Amino acid sequence: MKIKLKYIALSSILLFGSCSLDEEPYGFYSEDNFYKTAGDAEAAVAYAYGTLTYLEYSRSIFFLGDIASENTTTKSDASADNQDLNNWKVDNFKTNGTLENFFKYGFISINRANAIIKKIPECDFNQNLKDQYLGEAYFLRAWNYFNLVRNFGLVPLHESVVETLDQTASPLAPDMDTLYDLILSDCRKASELLDVYDAPKIGRADKVAAQALAAKAYLYIASAKEHNVSLYKDMKRDVTLMYDSAAYYAGEVIHKQSVYKFDNSLLDIYDVEKPRGPEHIFIMAMDRSGSTEGEYSKISKMFIPYIDGATLYLKQGDTNSYIPTHDGWGEYRTEISFYNSFDPNDKRKTDLIVSKVYSSDGALKAEYPGKIPYPFCRKFIDPKFDADKTSTRPFLIRFSDVALIYAEAAGPTPESYSLVNFIRQRAGLGTLNPNLTKEAFRKEVFKERTFELAFEGDHMYDLRRWNRIISDVPQAAGLSEDRVTFYPIPQAEINLNGSIR
Repeated sequence: MKIKLKYIALSSILLFGSCSLDEEPYGFYSEDNFYKTAGDAEAAVAYAYGTLTYLEYSRSIFFLGDIASENTTTKSDASADNQDLNNWKVDNFKTNGTLENFFKYGFISINRANAIIKKIPECDFNQNLKDQYLGEAYFLRAWNYFNLVRNFGLVPLHESVVETLDQTASPLAPDMDTLYDLILSDCRKASELLDVYDAPKIGRADKVAAQALAAKAYLYIASAKEHNVSLYKDMKRDVTLMYDSAAYYAGEVIHKQSVYKFDNSLLDIYDVEKPRGPEHIFIMAMDRSGSTEGEYSKISKMFIPYIDGATLYLKQGDTNSYIPTHDGWGEYRTEISFYNSFDPNDKRKTDLIVSKVYSSDGALKAEYPGKIPYPFCRKFIDPKFDADKTSTRPFLIRFSDVALIYAEAAGPTPESYSLVNFIRQRAGLGTLNPNLTKEAFRKEVFKERTFELAFEGDHMYDLRRWNRIISDVPQAAGLSEDRVTFYPIPQAEINLNGSIR
């Protein structure tokens, strides 16, 4: 099927207000010959999802969600942009390439979703398919705006396709309420339009993903306002109602469907051959058979240190089984203080963070401390790797994340205790004190999220919404609240959009 692109003079600016003029234009689907069939619409939806797998965007999940926290760091010879993120030296006077790409590709995906929202209602094919594609477009718009807002605060508001130069000069949204009105409305529309897939579908969102995203957004508002986070503290929404709404949507995920649920095995959650496991509500689509990075993944190379260039073998929990992996580049490094903060019996430490590697015969090859420079995350391992190509995928929304959202939002109810205790007992730990106050219980849930969702690109956002960056992250000590709450909008974007000041 041919996709005709409408190229416009200065197209990279016209389309997304962020690309240099020598880049390949991203283009629009021509309204003259596209969206004629369900196949056209399916291709448009895949095009919108495809933005998430771009190399510059997918790696930023970890750089923005983990590296700048107290749990993870980067190597000493990492790029200047990523060193600046790690050391909290991002400022308004120069563009950080990682932030620029995250901002740019977020709006590319939003624009592609807006094109779907505009054109699908006019199409003449099966209504159920139209509802699915529209629902996925609303989900993607909400997903990208939620990520942009969490990182940059007030951003330009685009509810329609950018098709002309003057449309790129959109001002910042007036307040956080306006942005979250769109995010939450899109989540509700997506939830109404989408069905639950019969089984988790790699790289695609369904009704449950939309409900889970709504729960995440409501919890973010509630906790950020409660903890007096900049801009959130001025929102007109009621904190109790926001917590109740988060619990409601998380409860819909937990109780109203049977496809997604807890996985009983920690190792199975992260088994690269089981991306359709019950935990995976929304997982990125990458496969080692792809021809370019983004189609395949090198995420494992980012977490694993360089040891000797040969194949390494990792022990499978407390069994005598071993799986192979390549060694890596050591870009995403576990902070030793975080590694030491785990309970010694926590399987999320003993089974999911590697301190020893082996030869194919099970003989010890290297360990930390020693030849292994830091204990490394093994959530992203592909035993069937093809050179640097793997099928390792970011875990964007997991069932355990939603269970912990419910517990934090609802407070110390019997069900909340049951959900948190399942996660703890799966990790080999005991149950929580059954008599905690609401404040103490929520602190325990925050701690549980830190261990359960480690290295999945989520922790920095928990720190942000709890207003804990200055207190918890050594590199941020002494910085102002404004400096750590949101990153500055990239200067390149400000230069291209005359409405941003």
